[in-house]
Amino acid sequence: MGKYFGTDGFRGEANVTLTVEHAYKVGRFLGWYFGKDKEEKCRVVIGKDTRRSSYMFEYSLVAGLTASGADVYLLHVTTTPSVSYVARTEDFDCGIMISASHNPYYDNGIKLINSKGEKMDEETILKVEDYIDGKLEIPFAVKDDIGCTVDYAAGRNRYIGYLISLATRSYKNMKVGLDCANGSAWMIAKSVFDALGAKTYVINAEPNGLNINTNAGSTHIEVLQSFVKENNLDVGFAFDGDADRCIAVDDTGAVIDGDLILYVCGTYMKERGMLHNNTIVTTVMSNFGLYKALEAVDIQYEKTAVGDKYVYENMVKNGHRIGGEQSGHIIFSKYANTGDGILTAIKVMEVILEKKMPLSKLASPVKIYPQVLKNVRVKSKPEAQNDADVQAAVQSVAEKLGDTGRILVRESGTEPLIRVMVEAETMEECEKHVDSVIAVIREKGHCVEE
Repeated sequence: MGKYFGTDGFRGEANVTLTVEHAYKVGRFLGWYFGKDKEEKCRVVIGKDTRRSSYMFEYSLVAGLTASGADVYLLHVTTTPSVSYVARTEDFDCGIMISASHNPYYDNGIKLINSKGEKMDEETILKVEDYIDGKLEIPFAVKDDIGCTVDYAAGRNRYIGYLISLATRSYKNMKVGLDCANGSAWMIAKSVFDALGAKTYVINAEPNGLNINTNAGSTHIEVLQSFVKENNLDVGFAFDGDADRCIAVDDTGAVIDGDLILYVCGTYMKERGMLHNNTIVTTVMSNFGLYKALEAVDIQYEKTAVGDKYVYENMVKNGHRIGGEQSGHIIFSKYANTGDGILTAIKVMEVILEKKMPLSKLASPVKIYPQVLKNVRVKSKPEAQNDADVQAAVQSVAEKLGDTGRILVRESGTEPLIRVMVEAETMEECEKHVDSVIAVIREKGHCVEE
């Protein structure tokens, strides 16, 4: 990760951590960098979520891009995966999404996407950061080399058409709930499900710039759970702020998270001969119960570091077709190069309709293990993680759990925290083992006492 850009873009509080000057400089660099070796104009596509600050950052990026000679195509409020789709299918040099995903409204972010619809490579991002830090100078475009903007709502509409084309059956007679998190999916998701014939029930689709993710969407799934039960719906889908995540709610009101979606879709793909390499890609945070269920049906799995970026890299390297995170980032590599919440909902609907089973039954073979995750604020993450006594405590827990659970101790990527997670057959076991490791971290003097 760089100085400004993490695994999911440049993110922080608007005009505090991430400022309009940053956005302008990102635009200035990208417009020059992707246009410097071309005879024709550089073309960049931009989307944004519903945060009030997204307009501010959009105009700043546009000013920088056009000042460097790029033509900028504006999708307006749309999803991150739609920017990825348009960038890869319509010959753009790069794409930019303005969003802080599931963060509160006062945060925002800039996600950079390459011409293949993938997250921008690290080398280019480091060059962007060098320009932000004043380590190089670039020229302004002049005369007819100055760029312009194009209203490109048509690109968003083509993406909607693409999603609709992926459905294998009509959704007629299906009662579907959609929680749009007052974010990017607020118009697109309903348009797709209505077009496919569902009886669509929508909540949290009234964005005002300040309510994105507020008691809504995939990070507040309890809202959709209540809604599904109250309205006797067949299924519900909750998205996050930029709609690259999806968490489902089944017909009983139970949560179907990313792990369960991987199981439901992965086993279906295996039955249909579509699960390349007989493998599903997960992260180290996937539940132990998922792995036990996959082993029971003879499906192999890979584990990556936390982050859909690492899931995607593994899928590309090995030719796998499905992967994702517990948080609802699911990637279907045949159809997209990034997590796509609405696409994920469509693929779950395909399994429900093709197998003629409710989602509750499809997910029932997975017995989710109780999990306890506690964060410990430390003086030095590497020192705490590598302490011999801490490692011995972790090994002791692993041996006690055997094949009935697991322990994971990892450093936070963004905060001075060590995360200690245990999955076991009972919540009491989880608590006991987590606390035993934290006690050693504290005894060895690594904690920052608050």
